[in-house]
Amino acid sequence: MRRFRIAPPRPSRPSIPSRQRLSDWRADFTSSLVVFLVAVPLCVGVAVASGVPAELGLVTGIVGGLLTGLLPGSSLQVSGPAAGLTVLVYEAVQEYGLGTLGALVLIAGVLQLAMGALRLGRWFRAISVAVVQGMLAGIGLVLIAGQLYALVDARAPGNGPANLGGLPDLAMDTAGSGSAQAALAIGAGTIALLVLWPKWQQAARVLPAPLVAVALATVAVFVLDLPVARVEVAGLLEVVQPPGGADFARLTEAGALAGALGTVLAFTLIASAESLFSAAAVDRLHDGPKTDYDKELMAQGAGNTVCGLLGALPMTAVIVRSAANVHAGARTKASRVLHGVWLLVFAAAFPAALGVVPLAALAGVLVHAGVKLLPLKQWRPLWREHRGEAVVLAATAVAIVATNMFEGVLLGLLMAVAKSAWETSHVHLEIVGLDEPSAAGTAMGRAPALPAARRPIRVRALGNATFLRLPKLLDQLEALPKDREVELDLTGLRHLDHACAAALGAWEEQRRGPDGTARKEAPSVAP
Repeated sequence: MRRFRIAPPRPSRPSIPSRQRLSDWRADFTSSLVVFLVAVPLCVGVAVASGVPAELGLVTGIVGGLLTGLLPGSSLQVSGPAAGLTVLVYEAVQEYGLGTLGALVLIAGVLQLAMGALRLGRWFRAISVAVVQGMLAGIGLVLIAGQLYALVDARAPGNGPANLGGLPDLAMDTAGSGSAQAALAIGAGTIALLVLWPKWQQAARVLPAPLVAVALATVAVFVLDLPVARVEVAGLLEVVQPPGGADFARLTEAGALAGALGTVLAFTLIASAESLFSAAAVDRLHDGPKTDYDKELMAQGAGNTVCGLLGALPMTAVIVRSAANVHAGARTKASRVLHGVWLLVFAAAFPAALGVVPLAALAGVLVHAGVKLLPLKQWRPLWREHRGEAVVLAATAVAIVATNMFEGVLLGLLMAVAKSAWETSHVHLEIVGLDEPSAAGTAMGRAPALPAARRPIRVRALGNATFLRLPKLLDQLEALPKDREVELDLTGLRHLDHACAAALGAWEEQRRGPDGTARKEAPSVAP
């Protein structure tokens, strides 16, 4: 009789793909906590600086995680309220009211969706880097000027020039107020921690600098019982106010429509450009799938559309949170979705925690963020190697401070286009026969040459002849001797615009005159 021994089944090991998925989930979970800790103070700080309830910043962060985080485009960058739109949102709220903010953001989101559907996302990469850096620098300057008032629990006078002009009075008022000095100490301490904490690399990997700085400032205010202002808490459901018909009607009133359109275009342009430039920067930080710019633009548009329906702040992809996500080891989009879950849990379960945060600490976070927007390290090499780009950058920043966001960016774009047109419109004249002797004799048995007064001067134009170079071109032609015949050759031109063609034709007619001292060897329009 044959006996059989049945061995117990061996425990099956997880397959390699299962192990990989488990490892990815573990990394994404840890990264989501890091991004959440970075996002909380930034969301609240941007909302307070924008003149809206603090909870609206968290709402935008939640939408950026739960909705935009799920959509295709960029896999690792994180969206939420950004310091780059703070000034524009503050001006919009002051001009049209909090209720209309949702309408403005909603329209901007729909425009982003339309641009993504039309595959215009990739074209944002054609925007001059100098204009973008100038835009961020201008935003940083206005943000710093406004938050210096919040740093001492004072109210900013208004726009950029007014805030800058009021700084001397602010310094005098702070020197005579004990409560303002206490707030300044809290804000300055927050900035110092933001600068010094990342130098302690082991600790910075565990706890991000913004969270540590705000938490320690809050503890200091509580322990010392300092008389400083704190964040006002209204509750998450109370602040969510979808825009109604009256809000849209307010934007179309006489005198408000042009400004509202400018604000919407500024929201759309800045949010799209900042998001796509952030995507390009994040792609350089990891080896995973790269960004599809059109899909990312649609994802941002979907997020802003929902933020508008909720009456929340506009969103962009934020490089600070995105870099923290990558550096924390995130591998998939699950990390940014989970960060939105943690923001939702925090806003729903612990709203009172915001009420103990000092405003001066949040102002310190935003002053530090504003300084990081200034291209301090890039300025000197840019001025040395590409002076024209440096001029565009500086002009854009100054225009934003002096006027507003939309007009400043528009001026920067126009200057960038003019600079490019000027640099590409090089035209050069090759002149042969100008230095002939006054008389020609015989040489080597040849026939006598024509007198030098009748010898033709050959002028060959090379390059791109546009109206920008027309004054210099005409000056060179009009400086030719009046008593010499001129042959003008235009076959070397790569481009000849209508203005130059007309001007050269007029010069030829005038030069020919009754004596025929000019003649063309080539047609007026270059092939």
